[in-house]
Amino acid sequence: MKFLEMLSYLKKFDKSNNMLIEGEKAPYFELKDQSGKLVKLTDYKGKDVIVYFYPKDDTPGCTAEACSIRDNYNEYTKKGIVVIGISPDDEKKHTKFKEKYQLPFILLADTEKRVLKAYGVWGKKKFMGREYEGVIRTTFLIDKEQKIKEVISKVQCKTHGKDLLKKY
Repeated sequence: MKFLEMLSYLKKFDKSNNMLIEGEKAPYFELKDQSGKLVKLTDYKGKDVIVYFYPKDDTPGCTAEACSIRDNYNEYTKKGIVVIGISPDDEKKHTKFKEKYQLPFILLADTEKRVLKAYGVWGKKKFMGREYEGVIRTTFLIDKEQKIKEVISKVQCKTHGKDLLKKY
């Protein structure tokens, strides 16, 4: 393989976990939301979309992140931005989480982890010396043509909603 071909190939992947990078087409997905409605990425072609992946409903970090996005949600809608949260939790858990914290955005259930893997956000994690597989908290900003505009892998849960607004 020639040097330039190799360089082009390597740019497609984050070396640590094959996560997608800026400029690539966002992988297509269709998943059920908290109410059982099928939601497809292509439903939002022509709009900017924030897709944030989080580990688990109703845990401290995930709740802080979701509430931070909720608290800034009106600003997203004014700018025409769609917000989608995805985790491996099922529809029933999403419904409880959404109702408990009055979350106005879409939550999608990826119980089979197909989309998590397609976006490269399912991988090895460490906590208290223990290694396990789980969701790597990551946000993708997807543009109107459904290309990845930016990947945010260093998420500050409490300020994530406001931090995202600075990107638009």
